Amino acid sequence: MDRSNEAPAHWSNGATDFLQLDRSDARPGDLAGWLATAVREAVLDGRLPAGATLPATRTLAAELDLARGTVTEAYRRLAETGEVEGRGRAGTVVVGRARPAAAQAPAPAPTRARALGAAGPPDVAAFAGHGSVFDELRAARPEFDLVPGVPDLAGFPRAAWLRAERRVLDELPARSLAYGDPRGEPALRTEVATWLARYRGLRVDPAQVVVVAGVAQALALLAHVLRTADHDAIAVEDPGSFGARELLAWWGVATPPVGVDERGLRVDDLRATGAGVVLVTPAHQFPLGVVLDGARRRELTDWAADGGLVIEDDYDAEHRYDRRPVAAVAAAVPGSVVYTGSLSKLVAPSLRIGWLVAPPQWHEAIVEAKRQSDLGNAVVPQLVVASLLASGELERHLRLARSRYRRRRDATVAALSRDLPHGRILGAAAGLHLTVTFDDAPALDDVALARAALERGVAVHPLSWYRQRPGVPGFVLGYGASGTSRLDAGVRRLAEAVRDR
Repeated sequence: MDRSNEAPAHWSNGATDFLQLDRSDARPGDLAGWLATAVREAVLDGRLPAGATLPATRTLAAELDLARGTVTEAYRRLAETGEVEGRGRAGTVVVGRARPAAAQAPAPAPTRARALGAAGPPDVAAFAGHGSVFDELRAARPEFDLVPGVPDLAGFPRAAWLRAERRVLDELPARSLAYGDPRGEPALRTEVATWLARYRGLRVDPAQVVVVAGVAQALALLAHVLRTADHDAIAVEDPGSFGARELLAWWGVATPPVGVDERGLRVDDLRATGAGVVLVTPAHQFPLGVVLDGARRRELTDWAADGGLVIEDDYDAEHRYDRRPVAAVAAAVPGSVVYTGSLSKLVAPSLRIGWLVAPPQWHEAIVEAKRQSDLGNAVVPQLVVASLLASGELERHLRLARSRYRRRRDATVAALSRDLPHGRILGAAAGLHLTVTFDDAPALDDVALARAALERGVAVHPLSWYRQRPGVPGFVLGYGASGTSRLDAGVRRLAEAVRDR
């Protein structure tokens, strides 16, 4: 089976999500000096604030494929120059201070005219055109549930959550049980800002962070705010999330399609739509799984510099297995990107906790929309998540989950290679799903195949659901929520349905 856009399957590739470090950037001869300099710069520019804990030397050494002594030496140098301090079991903690940030005047809000072709609000009912299999699949309780977008719910960190909740309730003053800040609890906004700096290369002030009920609410708030500024259209990737299109359509926003290829979003297609706003998933395009490459990123930032606004949905960037980390686009052009992410793929969708970081010219309008929408997220869960982030429990959960998901990814790829050898696998280097395309059978009806698979007890999504324009058929399969044996059996049953058609 053809596997596209993938690297050899191994854990350490000389790169880590921590500060987006990549060993290949180091000059030969002084790896400890390179590492110490990278961490020192992160302390000085605020990506690592005072109080942040550095990764354990053993962990960072394994991820960067370095000797543990090299990391220990780097930490020793940082301690000598006053950036960090060793605190025994508490780890190595940042004690240095960041440089003061330079004042930056807010850019004027974009006033680009309505997008070409957005003659009126789209027909929400159009999404019923998927046929009855759409509703069947949503209502089904299949024997093998391989639908995408669901993490390992059985792996929810219950013990850590309970400990954190007890800590929060033991210390919570009564006044904190009143209505909270619609922007979100300060403790959580601070921890989210630290998390984004450490793992997404994105330096933000906690005051810029707005806590939302997942990316879905982030898009709803943006749809409302942008329509008031005469943006009746948000361009979207094609193929792309049909859930996002459905939500935007509900809010009266058109979604002109922009093509995606092996290099990511086609920015020339974006320009042709005339849209002033685009929704992208650059770190792991949904559903194809490709990464927006360097040249396309530059094209996209040039488009944004001309007055466009990018909405970056960083939906599962934490889950990567055998590729180098990819920094958020917002890190390059923060004044032209609305960044949003959530805990849905990291922990569980039911938490309904996410975050949004908007350029200054949009921030107040979004906060006001959030205030009028729900007065803010529930306070206690926010404080629990803040505690999990501050204690390092969420980071430990991610490391364990990555190992589990990598095994499940490998099992799914092996089963597909065995049972559907004519399919082409996309997006296996990261995320919680795979896409299989049937390039040599363009007339294949993948919706009919999805129904046939469902009749055999297997739930998958047809790739055509994610398209607005014709394209090769295929399936989108989630592997995060099932064990390896069930993934193997589910793919076998799926292949039987394909062969019988």
